Amino acid sequence: MSILMVVDNPSDWPLTIPDVNVVATRAYLTEPAYGNGNVAQVYNLCRSYRYQSLGYYVSLLAEARGHKPLPRVSAIGDLQSQNLVRLLTSGLEEVIQNAMQPIKAAEFTLSIYFGRNLATRYNSLSRQIFELLQAPLLRAHFVRKDDLWQIRSVRPIAASDIPPEHQSFVVDAARAYFAGPPARQRPRRPRFELAILHDANNPQPASNNAAITQFKRAAQAFDIRAEVIGQADLRRLGRFDGLFIRDNTFINHYTYRFSRRAAAEGLVVIDDPDSILRCNNKVYLAELLSRHHIPMPKTLLVHRGNVHRIVPTLGLPCVLKQPDSSFSMGVSKAETEDELAGLLIGLLQKSDLIVAQEYLPTEFDWRVGILDRQPLFACRYYMAPGHWQIIKYADRADQDAQQRQSEEGPVVALPLAEAPPEVVQMALNAANLIGDGFYGVDLKQIGSHTCVIEVNDNPNVDAGNEDGVLNTTLYHDIMRVFARRMADRSRSLP
Repeated sequence: MSILMVVDNPSDWPLTIPDVNVVATRAYLTEPAYGNGNVAQVYNLCRSYRYQSLGYYVSLLAEARGHKPLPRVSAIGDLQSQNLVRLLTSGLEEVIQNAMQPIKAAEFTLSIYFGRNLATRYNSLSRQIFELLQAPLLRAHFVRKDDLWQIRSVRPIAASDIPPEHQSFVVDAARAYFAGPPARQRPRRPRFELAILHDANNPQPASNNAAITQFKRAAQAFDIRAEVIGQADLRRLGRFDGLFIRDNTFINHYTYRFSRRAAAEGLVVIDDPDSILRCNNKVYLAELLSRHHIPMPKTLLVHRGNVHRIVPTLGLPCVLKQPDSSFSMGVSKAETEDELAGLLIGLLQKSDLIVAQEYLPTEFDWRVGILDRQPLFACRYYMAPGHWQIIKYADRADQDAQQRQSEEGPVVALPLAEAPPEVVQMALNAANLIGDGFYGVDLKQIGSHTCVIEVNDNPNVDAGNEDGVLNTTLYHDIMRVFARRMADRSRSLP
């Protein structure tokens, strides 16, 4: 098995690296010798990755040949949109400020060669950008605004763009990168490997530690080795066959970056990035449910121009939601018009659109778990004592402190057959609008009236709560879906 470095002109890369063959772009694309399966990996250092350029086709054909290109076609697509680049790197603010703090200029350009820079002080930042965007040679441009550094753009560069004085360093960086074979090439005993993304320090994780242990045990029954990983393990994703996110998901969050990377790598991923995008925005959900005639509380999409319609439409009290609210945070109840006006000021500063809904008091909310377009479990989530939500937070502005000081209502699991059929069917109808992932649909039932409150990706599975009826069967049912999907993926690989 060989490693190929594909460049437009081999003279652009005059130095040699052991066990790495330098190949001209056209030769790789057209010569039959490169169409076989004897290539372990292709490093695409072409001048342009533009759509349908030669560099684009190098990565495209490498994927078709099973040659594991860097960058992959999906990464090339990411690099074409600087808005997406900024989104994918949005979690690096602290690393950026620490690295750039001594710089006095207003702009700065960082050359990233296989995750390294000539100045070691930038290596941590260089490595993390490389791991997120996965192109061998990158150039990141930063600007300082209001004393804070921001990424303006990150673009790939070609071997011919390497300054002569950098060439020997780039060769050393490439040698260091190639020195250790990618983890995914190591032999594995189990049939599949599953990464479980979990933050044990999260005070409100999607699964408690006991449930994580149950997932790992259930995986073994399907010849899956499950390994718990954390946010520092993004680069290791390629060695796995699937990713199961068991931390709370948000768009501007490491969980979304993991989901995108896993999807780009072709892994089986729950929750997939589309589900995270759709479920994390209450504006989207309100529009989607309304369009498909799924019953929900009276709802108004609020902007600065229609706040006067809230009380006539919904009455008081009413509920206001940030578009990205979750776990009862970012959700407020307005009892009076003065309280409503005060809440609106803060919410509309954060988002141009918010969701307002009629207040429907109930003793509990239904939660129906849906996986692979099938109902999985049903629970009653009771309101926290003396509160109108299932979680009552400490009255503090610090959200981290709130999460540490919270009180939850009891969770009671019921057999699916004992849940009202209309609740289960409505939950299934709502979840199916999102996709075929793992969802927790929250509903209220008032008399004969049932309505959907929201559809959550990444629903809770805690030992002692959601598994109260199914016990270990719940964990096996979830792992069975992973096993089937990973088997389907394995059959489709070149």
